[in-house]
Amino acid sequence: MKIHPLIETNAALVQFVDLIKNSDFIAVDTEFMRENTFWPELCLIQVADSDHAAAIDPMAPGIDLKPLLDLMVDNEDVLKVFHAGGQDVEIIFNLTGRTPHPIFDTQVGQMALGQAEQVGYSNLVEAWLGLQLDKGARFTDWSRRPLDRRQIDYAIGDVTHLAKIFPMMLKKLVKTERGHWLDEEMEKLADPAGYNIDPEKAWLRIKLPSRKPEALGRLKALAAWREREARAKNLPRGRIVKDETLADIAAHPPKSQDGLGGVRGLSATWKANDIGARLMDALAVAQPLPKEDMPDRTPRGPGLGKEGVLVADLLKLLLKIRSRELNVAARLIARSDDLEALAAGRRENISMMQGWRYDVFGHAALDLVEGRVGFAVRHGKLVMNAIEPGAASEE
Repeated sequence: MKIHPLIETNAALVQFVDLIKNSDFIAVDTEFMRENTFWPELCLIQVADSDHAAAIDPMAPGIDLKPLLDLMVDNEDVLKVFHAGGQDVEIIFNLTGRTPHPIFDTQVGQMALGQAEQVGYSNLVEAWLGLQLDKGARFTDWSRRPLDRRQIDYAIGDVTHLAKIFPMMLKKLVKTERGHWLDEEMEKLADPAGYNIDPEKAWLRIKLPSRKPEALGRLKALAAWREREARAKNLPRGRIVKDETLADIAAHPPKSQDGLGGVRGLSATWKANDIGARLMDALAVAQPLPKEDMPDRTPRGPGLGKEGVLVADLLKLLLKIRSRELNVAARLIARSDDLEALAAGRRENISMMQGWRYDVFGHAALDLVEGRVGFAVRHGKLVMNAIEPGAASEE
């Protein structure tokens, strides 16, 4: 594979994109900083196909990333391969308003080939290539210039290794006939809705024990206000107000701005400054959350009932058995809320009751809750065992 010099000019970028634009796939990674900003600051983009690899400096004076971004979002003939690519995709969405497509994430792909839920990149490389990566440059300040040779080599390695691993992973997915298991997950990762956060929905990310419409309405108004403040100032949300402070104010709103000085998590200056006034304005216009917007009660704990909790625990045990047998990450098959919904008596709108998930697990889960199978120990291993009709009776 040819490693190109750091790309810092438009001419070099156009030339590189011409070399890779007809490839079957490209491996993509980014380096960015976001500890002190709302929007991630893109510092480096690494791209490789089977024959060429390069790092592109988006901070180079006058560089126009459009040829590369067009390849990412417009060229449907080239598969874009990431590892744990959510934040990389977010950056491309922020730059273009669109997401790369089609897309493949090797972290998700590994879930179909092993029991690791979220395998890290270093572990992926070691598992597939037998290499141990030097992590020395991992926490470098990517925004500082000039970048040294060690930093650039480290960054390019992320995509050169990925470009070798992906064909191997794809071959194994085809051999095991599990490639279609991942279609839904990849489409979720590429869905623009996952990156276009509506300020009016920002409250859904914050935990508030209260289910009072008034409190939830205040939380919705405050979260939308904070989202807009953070975006306008380009500061992390928590730098404006932390989640727990926002939830506390929603549950126990001060009667006046002067009361903000006594809120834990806010400084005394909030009782008189402009941002405190804007927070109070958001509270003033808050309306009780409409009934149709109230969050669903999660079917667990008291809502599930004691017997339902036991059934959910049995389903989780069954999931562990099946994931072990298949050598696949349990989370790819079913999530806890799906298991609890089935234990609570639901059958509709549960992903594990559809498609391949039903074939490998859903039907067995249904048999368990409806009493057609049980657990048994065979040769020292916990397995499922069919129950003959009438073999067990109620006490």
